[in-house]
Order: sequence, then structure tokens, then C-alpha cells
Amino acid sequence: MTLKKLLRSIKKEAKLLRRVVYHRLFINPKLEEDIVNQFTKLYFHSYIFDKVPRWLGVPAIKCPLDLWIYQEIIFEVRPDVIIECGTADGGSAYFLASMCDLVNNGRVITIDIKGGKDRPEHKRIRWLVGSSISGETVDQVKKLIRDTDNIMVILDSDHRKEHVLNELRIYSKLVTQGSYIIVEDTIVNGHPILPDFGPGPMEAVEEFLKGNSDFSIDKNRERFYLTFNPRGYLRREK
Repeated sequence: MTLKKLLRSIKKEAKLLRRVVYHRLFINPKLEEDIVNQFTKLYFHSYIFDKVPRWLGVPAIKCPLDLWIYQEIIFEVRPDVIIECGTADGGSAYFLASMCDLVNNGRVITIDIKGGKDRPEHKRIRWLVGSSISGETVDQVKKLIRDTDNIMVILDSDHRKEHVLNELRIYSKLVTQGSYIIVEDTIVNGHPILPDFGPGPMEAVEEFLKGNSDFSIDKNRERFYLTFNPRGYLRREK
């Protein structure tokens, strides 16, 4: 690291520390947590009333603040391939491909057990139909990537713990150093929504990280408070 980069890094850390100290001196952490949890519940359940975000007219069942974080990561990491498990209407894949357009790099491989005729067309998107954890699907994905590709992964398919844990074990091996595997909807099973869901993404993340020093939780990606992915932004450190 050059001296200029080192000084820039120190300055950035000092600003962050100043904000953290100020925040903790004047804001009650328990009150903050309660407010965030209540608003998360309010926002999540607003989807019942068809308040689903849309990207260029296509439903994208994501928290918009998470999508903002995604574009930051894409700009910083410059992934050559983004693997998305869970396609639904294709709005999130369309968003990711649009971000790749803006940085002039990358393509999206999106996987779902269901096909879809009305999904948007985009030259950077490859649609795969199948289970994200089946050997056949994983083989297809591996054939579409190169050893030199910088790879980012987003998990948003079946949210049951065992399925997410299987995805983590499979796709984490493809993530390159400095990039991310993002586990979505860690808010279910009472974190803070859908308390009766049963073990889900949050529990999968906790088990995956036990004894795993290759990945760390990047809490800075949760700095806008509202996120569907608390503790779900996992950065590959080595």
C-alpha cells in the first residue's frame, strides 16, 4: 500500500470512528434497535398492499436500500459474474444487469426452479431453470464461469436453513477474495419478522461462519438501518 493510500485509509477510519462515538453518546442503542425493528415490520408487510418496488417496470422484491448497497458493491468490486439464486419475476436480475451496464462490466447468471416467459430481456442475463443446489445446476454454472472471473453471489431462493446452508457451502467456494456472498431475508424467523417461520437464512449464516475464517460480516453494508439482510453481507477475506 502506498503512503497516499495509507493516509486516505487512516482518514476514512478516523471519520468513521468519530461518527460511531457521536452516535453512541447521543442515541440509545436499545431505542434505535426497537425503531429499526418496528419500521422493518411496517415496510415488509406493506408488500401485502402491492407496494413492491419495480425496476424499469419489473417487480423486484427487494428492499430499495439493499439495492443501493448492491450498486455500491458492484462499483467497488467490479464483478465479472453475479450469480443470483432465486429469480422470481426477474426484476432483481434486471437491476443487476443494468448496474453492470453502468460500470461497463459483468454479467448475471440467475437461477430459479421455475421458468418465466414474461421476464425482461437483457444481453447480460443468463436464465437457468433448476434447483440452485442440484449437481446439474451447479455444473451448468461452473461451465459459464472462468477461473479468472471475479465472482459475487446473491442467495434469495428457498429460505429454509438447510437449503441456504447448502447454497452457502456450494457457492462460497466460487466467490473471489474481496467480493461478497449476500444472504437475503435474514430478517425472517423473528429477526424481526415472521417469528413462526422456523430456522432460516440467519441461522444458516450463523452455522456457516462457525470456524470459517474465510468470510466476515460487513456491518458497514447495513448503515442505512433498514435492510432485509442483517448479518447477511459476507465478504471473502482470503
